Amino acid sequence: MSWTPDEMAARAALDIPNGAYVNLGIGMPERVADFVPEGRTFVYHSENGLLGMGPEPAENDRDPDLINAGKKPVSLNPGASFFHHADSFAMIRGGHIDYCVLGAMQVAKNGDLANWSTGAKDAIPAVGGAMDLVAGAKMIYVITRHTTKDGTPKLVDTCTYPLTGLGVVKRIYTDLAVVAVSETGFKLVETAPGIGADEVRTKTAAPLT
Repeated sequence: MSWTPDEMAARAALDIPNGAYVNLGIGMPERVADFVPEGRTFVYHSENGLLGMGPEPAENDRDPDLINAGKKPVSLNPGASFFHHADSFAMIRGGHIDYCVLGAMQVAKNGDLANWSTGAKDAIPAVGGAMDLVAGAKMIYVITRHTTKDGTPKLVDTCTYPLTGLGVVKRIYTDLAVVAVSETGFKLVETAPGIGADEVRTKTAAPLT
């Protein structure tokens, strides 16, 4: 049985150490904030100028002015702070973010990441903050479904979509498995309950050891 998006996020959170400064990408990566392992504290950073972001609040506790970079409502942890957009990117570019969890359209066996455009005419016009994050954060994790809706693998030999960063991804969390990116390619770390290694390999468009 494949992992749900919440289970994927919870599994990724297990691999983030206590005290880490973490940035979460838009979409499924945002769910990681809801699954901090017991006994650990993460300091969440958002590009729009927020440090110390907490989980999504209950609907009746939401402040319309308190949102993350994906325009989703968030809460604040004790000690949280607000700052200018430029200061936020100075934190990223200065190497002060320990972990970044992003979504992906494709990840290549060497860690190349494509996560902002398929090259279609109606695609978004620019890469945005992800370019800074993959260059500045110390560790890049990816959360994504293993394949597209039509079954096309997202873990590939070489990315065919416009790149966000070269050789940046270290670990991938999909609905089927946890996959590490090593010097020799994709390494299978763990499979979801009921999912066999052969199934994961069949749905991966690159060698998986």
